Amino acid sequence: MVFSSSIFLLYFLPVFLLLYFVIGRKGKNAVALLASLLFYGFGSPRFLLILLSSIIIDFFIVRRMAETEEPKRRKWLLAASVVLNIGLLAYFKYANFFVENMNAVLAAFGVASVQWTKVVLPIGISFFTFQKMSYAIDVYRKTSFPLKSIFDYALFIMLFPQLIAGPIVRYNEIATQITNRQANETIDNKILGLYRFIIGLSKKVLIANVLGEYVDQVFALPTSQIGFSGAWVGILAYTFQIYFDFSGYSDMAIGIGRMIGFTFPENFNNPYISQNVSEFWKRWHMTLGRWMMDYLYIPLGGNRKGKARTYLNLWIVFFLSGLWHGAAWNFVAWGVFHGTFIVLDKLFWIKKSKPLGRIPHVLITFVIVAIGWVLFRADNLSYAFHYIGNMFFMNGNGMAVPCDAQFIVVMILALLFSFIGLTRLGEKLQAFFFDRSSYNVRQYVWVGLLMILLLVVSLSFILKGSFNPFIYFRF
Repeated sequence: MVFSSSIFLLYFLPVFLLLYFVIGRKGKNAVALLASLLFYGFGSPRFLLILLSSIIIDFFIVRRMAETEEPKRRKWLLAASVVLNIGLLAYFKYANFFVENMNAVLAAFGVASVQWTKVVLPIGISFFTFQKMSYAIDVYRKTSFPLKSIFDYALFIMLFPQLIAGPIVRYNEIATQITNRQANETIDNKILGLYRFIIGLSKKVLIANVLGEYVDQVFALPTSQIGFSGAWVGILAYTFQIYFDFSGYSDMAIGIGRMIGFTFPENFNNPYISQNVSEFWKRWHMTLGRWMMDYLYIPLGGNRKGKARTYLNLWIVFFLSGLWHGAAWNFVAWGVFHGTFIVLDKLFWIKKSKPLGRIPHVLITFVIVAIGWVLFRADNLSYAFHYIGNMFFMNGNGMAVPCDAQFIVVMILALLFSFIGLTRLGEKLQAFFFDRSSYNVRQYVWVGLLMILLLVVSLSFILKGSFNPFIYFRF
């Protein structure tokens, strides 16, 4: 079940909110947990038992760890929790990848391949695995107290707004909200949460979906049929599609969370106005970046062991980040690509390129990121390299997939909304729509009318169309 589906918008969400708002405070967690079980079971019923079993085992391991004072025993219990979660992720996400590559090596030596039944990937496993690990590590570090109720722990892991594709909510960020959301359950939060949800829905349906249909047509073609201009239009469309798709989902998750009293962390902050790749990763999928920083980069040694080790640690983080996104060599290449540019930033680019000015920096970074998205979107490395070759070497100049009027208008809107943060007007609009804790009556009225319009238009697009994917459901 996706947030932009008719069944979610017209049935699931209204019924859930009605029950959640009318029930007493003591019953809200139960309603939220039951709704989350239904939400996950609807999309992935066969994996619900596996998820619940891992939650139960993890809960008791971490509780035992919290009760133990002996350092060595605490480390062993933490290791057990981490191995459980990494083991599940490795099996479900990487077993097929490992067997396929092993068979390729065996074939090269003339050895018969290993027979293997492909493993199906549980929805959202990359995200809830990281959340479970953050809980165990935060309790181990004594930065947060463990939850007393297994039902509260299950709610933290399975809370449906952020269960499937984030934001990655770390335990210490909402530990107190799990058991007491009274301070956040205000009328202003309910209304502004609804507004944020509609903004995210509009980004997803009115921009990302339109661009996505075009992108799928381009990347379905052999690269020999994609000329210079076609390659650039195709990847620019994808560059905007993935941003509005993923940030739209994050907006919807944050909005639902706000409506029910949770404050989820922001996940995007105008990433395409970044002046270097390092800044891009401070603005793109920010919850993943912070998770990798606190639970991987710093434990590896961070920048405490000299420049060479710092660069190696950064490269390892981005290598693993690429692998986290998908079990394929193109995702690994994408992670290495970004890790290499992060190291180049640290080595010389940020210091030496200062005379260029802000706009050239933004344009150069945007092109680098767009090239990286080819690796991310392509089905394999061979296709990606040929596609990138078409972007820089004339291989015909025709548009293999024609652009209609709707696509052109949406591309212009995507360009505008992606770069408006460079202006003072953009900063003011973002502060007005995203950073406010309340409005006055007049503002509530006219913003509400705008949201009603966006909701009606979005619903009409959903009901009349069948193309409605979420890119990050793959991960």
